[in-house]
Amino acid sequence: MNKSATIDFATASNAPAQTQALLELVAGEARDSLLGVHDVLRRELPQGRVAIYEAGGGSSSFLPMDVLARSHVTVVDIDEDQVRNNTYADKAILGDVQTYRFGPETFDVVICYNVIEHLPDVEAALLNFRDALKRGGMILIGAPNPHSLSGVVTKYSPHWFHVWFYRNIRGIRNAGLPGEPPFPTFFHPLVTLPKLEAFAAAHGLETIYRREVESPRYPEMRQRKPLFAALVDAGAALMNAVLPGGTDVRRGDYHIILRKR
Repeated sequence: MNKSATIDFATASNAPAQTQALLELVAGEARDSLLGVHDVLRRELPQGRVAIYEAGGGSSSFLPMDVLARSHVTVVDIDEDQVRNNTYADKAILGDVQTYRFGPETFDVVICYNVIEHLPDVEAALLNFRDALKRGGMILIGAPNPHSLSGVVTKYSPHWFHVWFYRNIRGIRNAGLPGEPPFPTFFHPLVTLPKLEAFAAAHGLETIYRREVESPRYPEMRQRKPLFAALVDAGAALMNAVLPGGTDVRRGDYHIILRKR
């Protein structure tokens, strides 16, 4: 196990306010899919106390509250501010999810939400997650689609533009400050969903949930900046018209749950 800084919290710190991760998603496909993920977790997780590893922990959990209430949550994050700001974890570790290793058969679930797009070595991270899982345990990944309109813009635009978008379009005034998103994005090839599924299947993981969704940025923009959103929607519709049938460049995000055989 890697040497790192560790902060222990009382179990009571799993505060009900951490439903914020779900509440912040405006009505749309991404929110519907996350609710579907919650249903799968409730159905597939063992009864009683469960061990959760959150790889890259932010300020709010993506677990349903009834599961969070019976979980021991361990967070590993490379950003000291993210570790300091986390309030729902029972243990927060300052470390790199690409290299930090737990003992085998440690966790029931690994959550990697809006994280793998920021990793240079996704293969190493995924294998670490798999090895730390109990048999039948699950990995929940939420990530952007690199081939979507938002994915292409994110990949090829400078970081200052991402910060501008978060502050001026999303209305997040502290965006880009220490410990706050957006973070630099690498888009390793395995972030692409078909490649991710193929890698998982080759390493003892089966897909039990998979859904591509319209990026939540679209409904956000339609609420906050309707004229700007109309221009983006029109551009996306034009791209869809000239691309192969069935393509929708607005499918900017996905959720996938992998189970260890």
